[in-house]
Amino acid sequence: MPWSRLKQDEVAVRRTALLKLRREGVRYDDERILALGYASAATARSDLKRALEAHRDEEAAEISIYRQQENERLDALLEAAWPRATKPSPVLDKEGNVVDHALDMRAVDTVLRLMDRRAKLNGLDMPTKAEVTGPDGGPLQMGPVTSAELETLMGLGASKATEDNTENAAAEDGSDK
Repeated sequence: MPWSRLKQDEVAVRRTALLKLRREGVRYDDERILALGYASAATARSDLKRALEAHRDEEAAEISIYRQQENERLDALLEAAWPRATKPSPVLDKEGNVVDHALDMRAVDTVLRLMDRRAKLNGLDMPTKAEVTGPDGGPLQMGPVTSAELETLMGLGASKATEDNTENAAAEDGSDK
């Protein structure tokens, strides 16, 4: 049997107080949490978990509604811009005579931006994949490094950067060092 409105309100107040205490760093087995009416720390933990899951479901529903509304708006805008972006329009000279037919490039740009927005909204674009590789695209060879080896490697990078800066400065001065 579903909970009464009064019981739902009591649970909401208790969960709000529980969440406030947890944000303050209060442990589940603290007397203040048990004083809210929880039989044990495990009960309080599971109640908070249920509250967060319910909230997550509500947020997902809201996001779904928002996404649908935005897609409908994008559909309307795309429908308005599409004909000018896909069908050549007459190009007129100063006297009003048709000299050519061409696409409206501003409409094409608008359509592309709308399509890009839709792809972002719906997560259609593939994420950029970045990968660090070793020589010839192979895997990096990793092994234990001592702090002395690390300092040596860092020193080599610093000395290389110093050499490059010295060479650049010499080239700008016109002198050879």
